[in-house]
Amino acid sequence: MLVLGIESSCDETGVAIYDTNKGLIAHTLYTQIELHAQYGGVVPELASRDHIRKLTPLILQTLKESNIDRKELNGIAYTAGPGLIGALLAGSSVARSLAYALNIPAIGVHHMEGHLLAPMLEEIKPEFPFICLLVSGGHSMLIRVDGIGQYKLLGETLDDAAGEAFDKTAKLLELGYPGGPNVSNLALKGNTERYKFPRPMVDRPGLDMSFSGLKTYTLNTWQAAVKDNDATEQTKADICRAFELAVADTLAIKSKRALEQENLNRLVVSGGVSANREIRSKLDALMKKRNGEVFYPRLEFCTDNGAMIAYAGAQRLAAGQSNDLNFAATPRWNLEDLAKI
Repeated sequence: MLVLGIESSCDETGVAIYDTNKGLIAHTLYTQIELHAQYGGVVPELASRDHIRKLTPLILQTLKESNIDRKELNGIAYTAGPGLIGALLAGSSVARSLAYALNIPAIGVHHMEGHLLAPMLEEIKPEFPFICLLVSGGHSMLIRVDGIGQYKLLGETLDDAAGEAFDKTAKLLELGYPGGPNVSNLALKGNTERYKFPRPMVDRPGLDMSFSGLKTYTLNTWQAAVKDNDATEQTKADICRAFELAVADTLAIKSKRALEQENLNRLVVSGGVSANREIRSKLDALMKKRNGEVFYPRLEFCTDNGAMIAYAGAQRLAAGQSNDLNFAATPRWNLEDLAKI
């Protein structure tokens, strides 16, 4: 089954073609980073307009590069949520219209299911069941996964997600957009011993997380440095290092608890923040100590992309699931509500 996947939930326009027999055929990605950088964050209306401009050329480019005629497609998958409503509608309307014109089925994919299943695009795939740590700009979640559509939410962030905290930290330190990679790169120059930031909510039971207080702690530390005439680039690097270590340790502690609670020893880590070097290092060390397995998507599939949507949608289309013409974008969508395959 040949499936075209379309991702447009936020500030990246992704298109891919996935074959249920041959695997991933092709994928293209356009990022809006330069567009939003001048504003220090994503502007929803501008994001929606840019998706509209880029979607058709990207679809045509992907088909051409893979030497596939659109009439050969057997189905179309598109991100239906969660995400920015205008951006979701841009992708949904193009996907649903193309499916109607070609008289093939289409299905709306849960964006977080796409991230969760992204490691399945790799040659070595995780077996079910496993614990998934899903960390992105808008979500930080621990999920037990027993199969596609068989998800149990174990814990989530109560306020800022890890990626959001990275971006806000970058903004208050004036590191530019996108914030996460800038914080991580500057942290490489930081002194590990200078600052010790708290590990939020690790001193209480449960698997929920919170990163808003850590962001505030970062702000207070920086303001104290400014007051002491120590607002140097090295101080920024030291703060970034302390912040990144605190996030990585917190995620590792919570992941360990989830594995122990569910009596599992297989961990999948996905979402944009899963590309972070320190977080990967901490989780690698955790699973090595436990003699367990840890799986990540390749770096290009950590952030939003069409390949993960094509894969997730292909599994559901192959199982006979599809959506009718009355499509709807779903900015908020409970992962546990998805149908089983």
